[in-house]
Amino acid sequence: MTDVSVIILTHNEEKHIARCLQSLQLFTRDIFIVDSFSTDRTVDIARSMGAVVVQNPWVNYATQFNFGITHTPFQSTWLMRMDADEYVLPELAAEISKRIATLPADVTGIYVKRRVLFFDRWIKHGDYYPIWLMRLWRRGQGICEETWMDEHIKLTPSTSSTAAKTIQFQNDLVDHNLNNLTWWTQKHNNYAIREVIDLLNIKYNFDETQRVEPKLFGSQEQRTRYLKIQYASLPLFTRPFLYFLYRYFFRMGFLDGRRGLIWHFLQAGWYRFLVDAKVFEVYFHAGRDKQAIINYFRTEYGKDLKPAPPRQIGQS
Repeated sequence: MTDVSVIILTHNEEKHIARCLQSLQLFTRDIFIVDSFSTDRTVDIARSMGAVVVQNPWVNYATQFNFGITHTPFQSTWLMRMDADEYVLPELAAEISKRIATLPADVTGIYVKRRVLFFDRWIKHGDYYPIWLMRLWRRGQGICEETWMDEHIKLTPSTSSTAAKTIQFQNDLVDHNLNNLTWWTQKHNNYAIREVIDLLNIKYNFDETQRVEPKLFGSQEQRTRYLKIQYASLPLFTRPFLYFLYRYFFRMGFLDGRRGLIWHFLQAGWYRFLVDAKVFEVYFHAGRDKQAIINYFRTEYGKDLKPAPPRQIGQS
């Protein structure tokens, strides 16, 4: 077993959790689950497979994951982030087992590739593979950035004068959700309001949290942050069409077949159009005054956009 412990957030994941844990047990037994009061068999399954499970009320992803970082009972050198509907391929498990103990001390983070399966088809095109994600980092040197959407692990430099050093592993983890399409669309409808807050936050700066530095030619998350800022500057209702055309034609998403058509249209077109419609709704009801928008989200959605108290790495 490697010197790695894994943190997973769960809520009603009985379809996925056993598959996820089985893939992780190829290289570690130290698995910490922060559950937001599941009503199915998630907790029972996880505990029966040896995971340590605690329950904590849900606020948002970043808050819940940082709770996991600061409350994990394991004192491993490395931490790993996983979602319950993901699993590690045996090749990646073997790579972690073989390489993790040999890395020099100045390496603080490890990127791995995520492949997405949709209706059992690997979505290889449309700029959707490879997606490089920071999934392993040294204890005490990473925290989940407090954003409303697309949260990334933010590394801290090993010294004040040197940037955090990262490397890439070559094998994949897989995102393969087994729920039906109605569940998927309902989930993305809920995602849409968080995406609206994130996009409006670029313009209005509701919070003052530390974010990943936007950089076009930087890491995957730096490039994602840069492109989101550019996307936010485009006119409402034109950007979803442009994004879908870019993904489906320019980046050859059509090569993913009929299931790829469904995926790229829903994920790059329908979802992004829904986000813009919700932005329009905010402006319609609250106008473009910053405080009026903050008040609207508080009364309409029960979401407080004011900055949270600063959180330090290692703070519980």
